[in-house]
Amino acid sequence: MQFEDLRLSEPLLRAVREAGYRTPTPIQIATIPHVLDGKDLLGCAQTGTGKTAAFALPMLQRLSAKRGPIRPGVVRSLVLCPTRELAQQIVESFHTYGVHSGLGFAAIFGGVNQNPQVRSIRGGLDVLVATPGRLLDLMDQRLVSLAAIETLVLDEADRMFDMGFLPALRRILAVLPKVRQTLLFSATMPAPIRELANKVLKSPVSVQIERLSSPTPTVDHWVHHVEKPAKNDLLIELLAKSPRSRALIFTRTKHGADKVTRHLIGAGVNAGALHGNKSQGARTRALAEFKSAGTGVLVATDIAARGLDVHDISHVINYDLTNDPETYVHRIGRAGRAGAKGTAISFCTSEERGDLKSIERLLQQPLQQAGQSPAREHSSSSAGTAVATRPIATKRPWRNRNRRERL
Repeated sequence: MQFEDLRLSEPLLRAVREAGYRTPTPIQIATIPHVLDGKDLLGCAQTGTGKTAAFALPMLQRLSAKRGPIRPGVVRSLVLCPTRELAQQIVESFHTYGVHSGLGFAAIFGGVNQNPQVRSIRGGLDVLVATPGRLLDLMDQRLVSLAAIETLVLDEADRMFDMGFLPALRRILAVLPKVRQTLLFSATMPAPIRELANKVLKSPVSVQIERLSSPTPTVDHWVHHVEKPAKNDLLIELLAKSPRSRALIFTRTKHGADKVTRHLIGAGVNAGALHGNKSQGARTRALAEFKSAGTGVLVATDIAARGLDVHDISHVINYDLTNDPETYVHRIGRAGRAGAKGTAISFCTSEERGDLKSIERLLQQPLQQAGQSPAREHSSSSAGTAVATRPIATKRPWRNRNRRERL
């Protein structure tokens, strides 16, 4: 099937072609016709499956068909999502797909001065992408009206629940028009999300792409059994010897992300950090440099595990294993997108062995053993099956900061 087969208008088809897309993904094929028909929809799909275009394209077509004068401060469509980064990415997608539509889009989120965001709303908007907290702030200040909402999208609904946004969502939902189209997307469907869906959706169409929590099939999973003191040396060795495009490294804590980033920079690796303690400006710069390949390695907390849309990430490295198996799936889903091959590498200490077993149970397969830490030998009783390893070279030419890092 081609995009032309989905009843999309010529301006949208032109924008899709200009963006370099040729064939719709399964979720786009399953979703777009129903949204065009005005139906409510419950979509279950991992990030990286083309979900944003699945709701953005038909929304743009419906908005264009019914466009009229927009009153100041009034919003026609609302997309709610959990993080600033995801809000920025979604509004960028609307700008890309709606380049020939003449419609207006903006994103609002916390952590930055609200005045530019208020100015973007003042003249009225066709699509507002928002995080719940900042939207509530502006609603309480009477700076935005949701009385004319025609379409509501709840994106990454399970993530919003995990982050404690359910009370904020209830307050927002209470002021929306009862007659509207509602689309709810979630990577998982825990009981609270199903209850929410039952309340906000009317006779919805259900779309499920792949089984829940299924790993990206194009990603290879490896595990290194390594204790904490040897992690940094192992990380440097892997980055030095692995041909790659971009590498995303996950740590459990914000402090850990900064510490690993400093170590990498000290070793001559061009790296940046992304976590919640960074200012919004610093987060935006770090993400922009990573997207443009100005920085080839990004160290992040789980703020980047969901909704981070960066193409050509070849490696995801779990410097710290997560204790939530589904978070592991979301982390490694940053690689192997759009059918590309990817590699997921996890560092597992003796304390994290239980977390590893939980992940393997969810995947229904063991991670491939990559051996013990090359930096420090461990007995087979403490590190699993012993595998011959090579010591780390004592000379590291990549430590020269004047030498361009191969990323």
